[in-house]
Amino acid sequence: MSETPLNIEGAVCPVPLTHNEQIVMGHGSGGKMSHDLIKKVFLSVLENPILKTGDDAASVVFSGGNLAVSTDAHVVSPLFFPGGDIGKLAVCGTVNDVAMLGAKPLYLTAGFILEEGLLMETLQRVIASMKSAAEEAGVQIVAGDTKVVQKGKADGLYITTAGVGVIREGMTVGGAHAKAGDVIILSGSLGDHGIAVLGARGELGFQSSIQSDVAPLNHLIEAMMNASPNIHVLRDPTRGGLATTLNEIATQSNVGIMLDEKTIPVHSEVGAACEMLGFDPLYIANEGKLIAMVAREDAASVLKAMRATRYGEDAVIIGEVTAEPRGRVLLKTAIGSTRVVDVLAGEMLPRIC
Repeated sequence: MSETPLNIEGAVCPVPLTHNEQIVMGHGSGGKMSHDLIKKVFLSVLENPILKTGDDAASVVFSGGNLAVSTDAHVVSPLFFPGGDIGKLAVCGTVNDVAMLGAKPLYLTAGFILEEGLLMETLQRVIASMKSAAEEAGVQIVAGDTKVVQKGKADGLYITTAGVGVIREGMTVGGAHAKAGDVIILSGSLGDHGIAVLGARGELGFQSSIQSDVAPLNHLIEAMMNASPNIHVLRDPTRGGLATTLNEIATQSNVGIMLDEKTIPVHSEVGAACEMLGFDPLYIANEGKLIAMVAREDAASVLKAMRATRYGEDAVIIGEVTAEPRGRVLLKTAIGSTRVVDVLAGEMLPRIC
């Protein structure tokens, strides 16, 4: 893909007011407010070389090699949505975070916060779903904890999970390893999970058949690594979507990123919902998609390997890593112009300006 000069067009919405005295919903968006919270409150106190890398999992050294370790908290309303539920989400989310460092996930732990009044049948359905997802991923849930809080103190059920896996020998994968010239591959369509959850809440205003994409991606990643040792970055674009995730990587690696809008897949129903609500699919959450940045000479073999798997059959090349502008993500639009794709500022709301 040839370079296109920067062309910022049109007015932009103002940056939201900062919130330094109390937590607001925007702090959980996965965007700039989340990043600022992590940097100013958590990293400023807990900083260490491993935590500072900024990936979704940590690479730690032990006598037998390198471990990938990750932890996550899962809150979703409703607990069940088309294509998944909080149990499947909890297992797949942590499996995927571990796998994104080029690791084979092995073990999970789980903690449950149960609200008084939660139906036992609901809890049993969630646990059965977790078992099914763990079996598909090939991991074991080996420890856990349960707490019960008073009615009104939780939204039915919260789950925290932690995961451990072994990083493949010779693989160095992470957000800081993108290189100019790398090809960017996306494993499938954007926005399915976020729009499915909104639909389950009755917030779309119309009937939809959109299903969440929540899925374990470790077997897909294993096929990719078998095809090439030159995979530099793997990341699942969850909260904040593709746009925010790519901005994180551009900053971590100090590179530029150029996307081609015409190549980015979005299902027609997701596109229609986003158009009606004023959302941009680039910022919608995904739970079963990944981004890979691969050496150009190996991109074709990795793409072929992805398309031969269940969760990578719709994989496409969507752009490339560039040397400039450093720390920026640009999008070549369908009409031929170029615009900046910035990080999500706070909680995404329907477009008002």
